[in-house]
Amino acid sequence: MSNITLYQWKGSPNSRRVRIFLAEKGLEIAQHPVNLGEGEQRADWYTAINPRRVVPTLVLEDGTAIGEVPAIMRYLDETYPETPLLGTTPKEKAVIAMWERRMELEGFAAVMEAVRNAVPGLKGRALAGPHGYEQIAELAERSRQRVTDFHADLNDRLAGDVFVAGERFSAADITALVAIDFATNALKLGVPDEAANVKRWYGAVSARPSASA
Repeated sequence: MSNITLYQWKGSPNSRRVRIFLAEKGLEIAQHPVNLGEGEQRADWYTAINPRRVVPTLVLEDGTAIGEVPAIMRYLDETYPETPLLGTTPKEKAVIAMWERRMELEGFAAVMEAVRNAVPGLKGRALAGPHGYEQIAELAERSRQRVTDFHADLNDRLAGDVFVAGERFSAADITALVAIDFATNALKLGVPDEAANVKRWYGAVSARPSASA
C-alpha cells in the first residue's frame, strides 16, 4: 500500500475513524498530516487535493482523491477484503450500512454540530467545508440534547446485541466509539451511569488495540 496516502490529522475525529478502520484490518499506509490547528486544510496545496477543505482524504496511486469517511471505508474494505468491517453478504452489508449511518447522523453529527456552533475558534465556520457560516447558539444547545438521546437510543439497541450492528465488530462500532469519545472530550457528555449496555459495549471496544489509533 506504499502508493496510497491518507491525508489526516491526529486531532480529527473523522480521521480517527479511518485510522481505527485501518488498524482493525491490519493495513499500514502512508499518512500525511494536515494541521487543522494552523488552518492547513485551507492551504492551496490541500485545496487542490480536497476542495471541501476537510480531512481525511485518501489519495490513490493514480491520483484519485477519495473524501468522506464512508467512501474511504468502502474502498478499503472492498480492495482489501480480509477482516471485513462492512459485511460480506448483501443482508449483512445493508444492516451494517444502516447502523453506521445512524451512528453518524444521530451521534457523531450531533456532537460535531454542538462543537462547531459553540467553539470560539470556529466562529464563521459553523459548517465544515469551503463556505463560511455563522454559529447558531441554539443549535449547539439542541445538539447537546441530541447527544443525550443518542446515549439512550444506543443503550436500547445494545440490550440485545453484543455490537452495534449485531454479533460482529464493524464500522458501525467504530463510528459510535469515536462519537462517544468526541462527546466526552469536547462536550463533557460522557456515557451516563444508567446506560449500562453502552458502558458494557464501550468498555469492550475501547480495550481493542485499534482504539488507540
